[in-house]
This record gives sequence, C-alpha cells and structure tokens, in this order.
Amino acid sequence: MNQLATELNQALDQTVAGRLLSQLGREMYFPKGIVAQTSEAGVKATRFNATVGMAFEKGEPIMLDGLRTLIPGMSPREAVAYAPTPGLPELRSLWKESMVAKNPSLAGVATTNPMVTGGLTNGLSQISTLFVDDGDTLIVPDLFWGNYRLMMQVGRGVTVESFPLFTEAGGFNVAGLGEAIGSRSKAIVLLNFPNNPTGYSPTLAEADAIVEMIREKADAGTDLLVITDDAYFGLFYEEGLLTESLFARFATLHDRVLAVKVDGATKEDFAWGFRVGFLTLAGKALEEEQRSAIEKKLMGSIRSSVSNSSRIAQSLLLRTLQADDYESEKLRKRDLLKDRYATVRAIVENMTNDRLRPMPFNSGYFMAFRCNGISAETLRLALLDKGIGTIAIGETYLRVAYSTIDQSDLDALYSEISATADSL
Repeated sequence: MNQLATELNQALDQTVAGRLLSQLGREMYFPKGIVAQTSEAGVKATRFNATVGMAFEKGEPIMLDGLRTLIPGMSPREAVAYAPTPGLPELRSLWKESMVAKNPSLAGVATTNPMVTGGLTNGLSQISTLFVDDGDTLIVPDLFWGNYRLMMQVGRGVTVESFPLFTEAGGFNVAGLGEAIGSRSKAIVLLNFPNNPTGYSPTLAEADAIVEMIREKADAGTDLLVITDDAYFGLFYEEGLLTESLFARFATLHDRVLAVKVDGATKEDFAWGFRVGFLTLAGKALEEEQRSAIEKKLMGSIRSSVSNSSRIAQSLLLRTLQADDYESEKLRKRDLLKDRYATVRAIVENMTNDRLRPMPFNSGYFMAFRCNGISAETLRLALLDKGIGTIAIGETYLRVAYSTIDQSDLDALYSEISATADSL
C-alpha cells in the first residue's frame, strides 16, 4: 500500500470513518504528482510555470475566438482552464456558507469543506468508492431513484435491501427503516428527501423519530454511514415539514455515525446540465486531522476518475451565487413550482379513479400513483400513444413530473391520465 494511503489510514483509524472505509478506500490517496506540484507552482512559480498540461499565450490560457464570442463576459481562465481537483476554492467556501444559511443547525458544526463533483451522481459514486465494499448492504426505502441500484449493486456489488417507504397511515416508515438496519455491525443508509419518485419529505416529528432511531442503532454498536441525497433540497410546499437536511442532525449525532451530504446546483439552482454537485462529510468523533484525511482520499478518488469537474460550469455558478438578485429570483421560481404543486394536490384530491391511488407527496418535482388492477407499464405505454410521457416504476407505480408541465396544462394532463387508466 502506498505510504500516503497508510498515513491517511493511520489518521482515520479508531474512528467510524476508518472502520467504514472500503478496501479501495483504504488504498486511496491523493498523489504528490502533477496536480499537487502544479498547485505548489501556482503559488511560488512567479517567473515561469511550466507544469500544467495547458497552452498559454501572454499569461492566459489559449481560447478559440469562436468560443470567446459565445461567452464575452468571461475570461479564458474562468472559461477553459482546468479547475482544481476539489473544485474552485471560492465556490466551495461560498457553497458552505449557503449550506449553513439553509441549515441553521449546522452553525458552528465542523464539516469537511464541500468538494465539487460531476453532479450528484458522481458524488454518490465517490462515496461508494471510499466506503462501499462488495458484499455490503445498502438500505433504502422501496421507492427510490433507480440509479442507486446501477451505481451500488451493479457498480459496487452491494445487496440492496429496501423497506416500505410509507406506513399504512401514509407517513414515513421509521420502524421499517429500523428493522432493515437490524443489528448489523456496519450499515449503509441512503435517504433522499424530497423523495424521487414520490415527492415526499418527512414531517418534523418523523425527522425526530428517524434521528432517534439512528442514535439507538449506533448506541447498540452499529457503525452507520448515513447518506442524505439532497438533490431536491429546498422545494418544500407544506407546513410542518423538516426544511433542513437530515445531514444537519446526523453531523453531530454519535461517534458511530458518519454523515454524508450530497447536494448541488442541479435542481436547487435550476442548472441541471452544469453537472456541479457537492460532497460534504461530518462526524461527531472527527477532528480536523480526520476531516483532512477524508478530503485527501476524496481528492484521490476524484483524480482517479473524472480528474476535475467543469471549470466553466463552476465559474458560472459562482457568479450566479454572487449576484444581488440570486435569492429573490430563485424564490420566484420555487413559488412557480409550489403553485403547480397546489394545483396538482387539488386535482388528485378530487379524483375518484379507483385504479389510481396517489401516494403521499408534499415537496419536490414529482408525485406518483399506485396502480390498482392495472399495470403501470401498460398505462405508461397507453399514455405514450396519446403523446403523454410518464415513468413506470415496475408494474405498480406511475411517476408524474409535474415540474415539467405549465400550470395551464395540468388539468388536461391529469384528466388524460385518469381517463386512460379507466380505459384499460
């Protein structure tokens, strides 16, 4: 094993992070190679810097005129230069500030500095590299984003164990989560709120119960990697919901809990194609030395996979976050989605179709129907023949992304869905 990896492991040993590391995670390190030497040269090479594999002219990266005309307000360095492996320092700092502002419970809590990833998918992939071994078990609700299975089960060889997301009463199934964790020595839990595909977020009482259950499992001796996929964070439409990330509760919960927050500009800032995600970790028992060791291992994982994320996307996002009207403009767009939610809520509450049972929803982009007596896939195909696209989840659930539909078209959409279900 490389000496740098050994040193990082020694820093993490005797902590939950060290115990949770996968074999590949234990071997991972950030080399003192081209990237590290280039970073040093960026500070000290004041005469000539002949390190990085880029082409310069008069001190600036070469940029094609055709590209320059498309983005006249950006310098070549902002647009086409490489970004540092962990992301632009100013962007990382600003995202951390905004993360604390959106999650006041994180004020004063020590976390790693958010690290830029190639979207949330890449963030989850980096976490799987460091902490997921072949044969581990991933615990998720039974209604989850299908890419988890591709990443974790196919990509990392884990067993996916699910529990019913909802109780019979329509609330989050805390007891089911506890039963799925059981008495394992190591548990990997992945929670996604607002949930894809259902558009559900826990109430404050449910969030308290989730946190207490995780604490009880840690007290009983389970080391827990608890990942919060906050892709749709901030899109909460009802009173009484938890409007902070559960990460804020897990970050200082227990010595046996390693909390991971995966978020990004994708949905929060309506910048889907930027592919700018962020990865932040915290744990009650982690000191600065351990947090730094985790960051170095993450940098090694990023370096060995995507090398670094898009510079121009990071530069554009940084400018957006710094704009005076950023918060007010984002609020207006969120209100637009909240209005669509209210319309959909009214529509489905007045539906009398026995074949379509709306699942609980209160946030995010989606809602889902449970199909009774008909196949969700058959319904999807019938709707597609009528020019309407939806997503079938197995044979049982139909997901509708009302976020993509203008307010004026929602009645027509749901009328057609209901009529088509009746015709099958």
